[in-house]
Amino acid sequence: MAAPPEPTRGPRIALAAVIAGLSLGLDLWSKAWVWNNLRDQAAWKVSDKLLHFDFACNPGSAFGFLNDVDWARYFFIVITLAAVGYLVHLARTLPTTSRAAFIAIGLIAGGALGNLHDRLVRVYAGDYCVVDFIVVYLWGGKTWPAFNIADAVLVAGVLLFLLVLPRTEAAADQRTSA
Repeated sequence: MAAPPEPTRGPRIALAAVIAGLSLGLDLWSKAWVWNNLRDQAAWKVSDKLLHFDFACNPGSAFGFLNDVDWARYFFIVITLAAVGYLVHLARTLPTTSRAAFIAIGLIAGGALGNLHDRLVRVYAGDYCVVDFIVVYLWGGKTWPAFNIADAVLVAGVLLFLLVLPRTEAAADQRTSA
């Protein structure tokens, strides 16, 4: 029995672009709100021991990686541009059988572009930085390091991509062997 034809690429790329645009828009909107309302202000407690919104200026990456290195901004800009270029390549070459793979590409791209925007334009106390603001409390009153919407959608996109990639590759292998 022949496999059904692959969906056309155009709608899949459009899906990835819409997801990227929505993710980027939500990230930029939330960071603008934080910049205008929480910068140099007290944290906004959403839930007393669970979730706070608190402005943080992060010149590095997750968990403070390269925070104190002068060249970190340029390094992350180059890495982000390379990653987005690779995501475009994936969108143009990945088998179109998995809608979820294109959603993942959109999430990763939207998150990467949101943090790239900050690295290019956000300056606080003389330093370029990414605005982080979501503070989640863990057990024992400890907190997870502050993050933002871009970080959340990027991680969600990577996890989704890792989940669907084996099925996408299997579908591609099945089509080439048929």
